[in-house]
Amino acid sequence: MKHRGRHRRRRRGRALRATLAGTALALTAAATMITTSQATQAEDPGPLKPLTASAETAPLRLTERGVPQDWLDRLSAGMGRPVGVGAVLADPDGTLGDVRDCPADDRRSLPVEPAATRAYCWPDADTDGWRAGAVTTSGDADDDGRWGEHRVVLSGWSHLGAPARDGARATGGGLARVAFVDAGDPAGPRYTWALLAVPVDGGRDYRGLRSTVSGMVWYQDKLLVTAGRADDSALYVYDLDRVLRATVEGRPVGRVDGGWSAAGARYVLPAVASYRTSGAGAPRPGGISLDRSTAPDSLVAHEAAPADRDGPTRLWRYAFDDAPERAGLLATDTVSQASAVAAYETKLTGVRSVLSYRSGWYLGRVTGTPDERGALWRQDTDGARPTRCGADGTHRCWSGQAATLSYWEETGDVWSQSGRTLFALPLASVDRSLD
Repeated sequence: MKHRGRHRRRRRGRALRATLAGTALALTAAATMITTSQATQAEDPGPLKPLTASAETAPLRLTERGVPQDWLDRLSAGMGRPVGVGAVLADPDGTLGDVRDCPADDRRSLPVEPAATRAYCWPDADTDGWRAGAVTTSGDADDDGRWGEHRVVLSGWSHLGAPARDGARATGGGLARVAFVDAGDPAGPRYTWALLAVPVDGGRDYRGLRSTVSGMVWYQDKLLVTAGRADDSALYVYDLDRVLRATVEGRPVGRVDGGWSAAGARYVLPAVASYRTSGAGAPRPGGISLDRSTAPDSLVAHEAAPADRDGPTRLWRYAFDDAPERAGLLATDTVSQASAVAAYETKLTGVRSVLSYRSGWYLGRVTGTPDERGALWRQDTDGARPTRCGADGTHRCWSGQAATLSYWEETGDVWSQSGRTLFALPLASVDRSLD
């Protein structure tokens, strides 16, 4: 049962702040060394342009499709009784490393300005061949910041490369998984892996989610994850009260001789619903995040677009349904369609992360190669400002991969992930860093 309670914000250690500050100072010097041609890649984009014409907003419409209940029941009957988040956290796979003990390459993925106030690195042995993706937290799930008695971060990862095959069974790349991180102990958060899956064959089997986890939002008991183009889905929905246990260790995914396998993970999250795009050429969500400053709460998204595209980028939001029986799902009409309740266009290109809070949209963007530092902008209908750092005021202060953004409103922190580093910093420090 969900237990609500007030949370007293934990104090950060002086040693950690000193370490992060030292890293930031070292990186600031490197960030100032940019060429004139590089600087012109992120000129002032100006204000957001509202999109109101039906021809502009209709392509953003999504159609909700639930996985049949008998499929889910059949899968649970075969794999065993579902468990919840608490049971997963109590069965950890490993522990995150403190940033002070992390390799230099990992520390370099942290933002320069504003500096992280809490940071960890993932073990290389447990993430080799996997690419870090989106982050969401129990601060998204519930306004008291907890799920039951736990404070939790969910970290998404995607396997690199094309899927390897063993007969008809996926065994290699093209998979997605989520780490359940117990954030209650800042000294050494423990984590547990769960494979993201999609039921098939009437619930007699499942396949892995073949998608880069570029966006992820945990709202109430549902986890919404961006999907790839493999089956024209925009989002998949997972029920965090319906986690299943894998019973066979190994690389295959799905039903195997002797039980159920999950590419090395000991838990499986089967999708319970999906949202499909409105047709060929419709924009697809890239990054997503939760906005608790709207009424009702809303899911915001930026358009997934190639890094080399010169045109503008679309931003939009969907309202969450406030009916208790549709907890965690988007608001839909009588034909199960979710329409955007607001949409905008930004001149920023290379957008890779999005966060909306009150009137501001925070957009992380790539500014060069993956090894170069990114930029973080705050934009609204009045104008745009980037975070700045260094003697020449460069705005290349953010993580190189324009890392995911998730605002934990109860603590005031933004959680993000870049490379093998998971970190947090106050949203207020982002606003103070704006030009």
